[in-house]
Amino acid sequence: MSWWIFPTTADVGIRSFSNTLEGIIRETTLGIQEYQLAAPISELNSIVRHTSTWAVPIIGKDLERGLVRWLEEVLYRGYGEGQWLVDVSISVSDDYISGHVSWIDSDLVEREIEVKAITMHELILEEVPEGVTVSGKISEVPDFEGPGWTSQVILDLSLIHISEPTRPY
Repeated sequence: MSWWIFPTTADVGIRSFSNTLEGIIRETTLGIQEYQLAAPISELNSIVRHTSTWAVPIIGKDLERGLVRWLEEVLYRGYGEGQWLVDVSISVSDDYISGHVSWIDSDLVEREIEVKAITMHELILEEVPEGVTVSGKISEVPDFEGPGWTSQVILDLSLIHISEPTRPY
């Protein structure tokens, strides 16, 4: 695991580290997906998987906004199209972030948290040069020493309330 959740004033953030740009996008994506689940993502391995290629444009070579667009696409597919991402291989070009995605039917996924939106607040996506250390921000998040990449994304959440079935009397 190369991602950590941390509290913020309103919602939560996710801080990720990886040695490549593609790796940081993958780690952040999988971290957000797993954070929403009631059980570890590995428990979904027995469910039939489908594969697709998803892509979002990088406008004006702005990788940070490209990351937000990618994560918004993942949320849209999970909640709007019934395609819950469980694994991904990322590629980045000058114009697109694309992913070869493994997904399962969203109706088969038990969630306890819903990410409503990816915010631009305190957004970070940056390369860390060799020998430079990035502070983990809080004790639960370790420091990271380059070379590599780091990201930070603040998530707008809503809790999913699971109610007990109504009992006939």
